[in-house]
Amino acid sequence: MYSPFKKVMIMKTIMQDPLPTKRVHNLIIVDESGSMSIIRKQAFTGMNETLQTVRQMQKKYPDQVQFVTLLTFDSGHATWHYDDTAALKTKDLNWKAYNPGGGTPLYDAIGKGISKVNAQIEDGDHVLVTIITDGEENSSEEWTLKMIRTMIEKLKKQNWTFTLIGTDNLDVETMAHSFAIDEHLEFQQDEAGTKAMFARERRSRERYNCCVAEDAAMPVGSFFNEES
Repeated sequence: MYSPFKKVMIMKTIMQDPLPTKRVHNLIIVDESGSMSIIRKQAFTGMNETLQTVRQMQKKYPDQVQFVTLLTFDSGHATWHYDDTAALKTKDLNWKAYNPGGGTPLYDAIGKGISKVNAQIEDGDHVLVTIITDGEENSSEEWTLKMIRTMIEKLKKQNWTFTLIGTDNLDVETMAHSFAIDEHLEFQQDEAGTKAMFARERRSRERYNCCVAEDAAMPVGSFFNEES
């Protein structure tokens, strides 16, 4: 039997259903090789400030769920400080958690990080990958440049954004293009340069999350562009 009351209740329930939650995965890969000891304090502080920014984005955009995977690496270890951890459950790193030494297995670190997150995401998720290094590949054993590039090219078509940040002793643009990464930033490897780099990265991360919230794509190559 037709019931107007039942129809009204159904429509009310539909109208009250929340919008689909957006999920943002923040994969942060930071070089912990020996040469990073020059800027250890700034790199350590910058990572913590980045974690703080992700937590702020969770509070600013409550309809987005932020996750953090933070990996630091050298030729002797790969440390997962956070692994698909909800942003508000993260805390700043302890000083002893970042102690540069060893070589730079950059391909292995990127391959491991991307593979781990790729196994954890769901259809429609957004992924922001941040790679910070002061050196080129010199000690990987599992991954090659071709393998990394192929994987990145595929994932860029699936809501993944990749950024490469490197010191001024590198040809960062050429290095990024070798990975098929469109977004890159070069910084001076000293206290002031490292501090400025992390500040710019955080502002870019904020713009990225604003775009996700508004369902607006950032133009390719504009991630670090601060021009109005």
